[in-house]
Amino acid sequence: MFIRFGPAGIPLSCKGRTLKDGLEDIYALELNALEIQLVRGVGQKIENAEEIAGLAKELDIQLSVHTPYYMDLLGDDNAVERSMENIKWAGMLADGLGASVVNTHIGLYGDRTQEDALELAVKNIRKLRDWYKKQNLKPNIGIETSGKQKVFGSLDEILTICKRVSGVIPVLNFAHIHAYDGGILKKKHNFQEIFDKTVKTLKINTFYTHFSGVEHNAGNKIRCTPIKKGDMRFDPLVDCLLDNEDYEITIISGSPLLEHDAIYMKVILDRVRQKRELKAQKIKEQAQLK
Repeated sequence: MFIRFGPAGIPLSCKGRTLKDGLEDIYALELNALEIQLVRGVGQKIENAEEIAGLAKELDIQLSVHTPYYMDLLGDDNAVERSMENIKWAGMLADGLGASVVNTHIGLYGDRTQEDALELAVKNIRKLRDWYKKQNLKPNIGIETSGKQKVFGSLDEILTICKRVSGVIPVLNFAHIHAYDGGILKKKHNFQEIFDKTVKTLKINTFYTHFSGVEHNAGNKIRCTPIKKGDMRFDPLVDCLLDNEDYEITIISGSPLLEHDAIYMKVILDRVRQKRELKAQKIKEQAQLK
């Protein structure tokens, strides 16, 4: 099992606000992933992209890019065109940075039925995938699970798109899944069910994910919170991952505490792993005494 941890954005503790400063801080914090947040969309530039790509590779930090949060691939023609241009622009930036994933949302259902929304989402994501291929862009398009009932992106919908459009991957935002399904992710087996469904549908063992605390009500995320303040614990996910040694997973902290909670997740991983090792050693010693 191989796990990467990192924040969704430049660390809050970083004195400088450039990507270079952020990468150096992430390395100093012993993290190894960074999701770059695009806020301005088309026209946003990243200075010294080649230098950033080289530094990330040297420090073994996996880069990814998140498109502007308001995407609308299910709206009118103008809204769809603007959103697709943003995702294309994000792809070009991500490719220049050597990033592995362009993470995006689909948008609101609006007046569409779930069936119509799914078909339109597949159509538009396939267009984007084809454009990425034509431009020889290496990053995968990642589609993030939704945390609100009015926003397209249940786990089943995301997996259906990824199955129908090759080269597109699911972004498993556990806080969103937890909120969308009314607080479902409480035990190890709840997380295992998410992975089992994903593996069965897409035949993969590499996952790109988000984790944070979440405040929610009636199937809707109200806001992301620090992990300690949410009702979804990280320990059960760690137990699940330790039972699946073939998994490779990136876990991005979407918490308001960003790097603090990314480090906190690493601490919990080490703590749970150590408890397991001590328990196994104790069982072995007891067996030898018999």
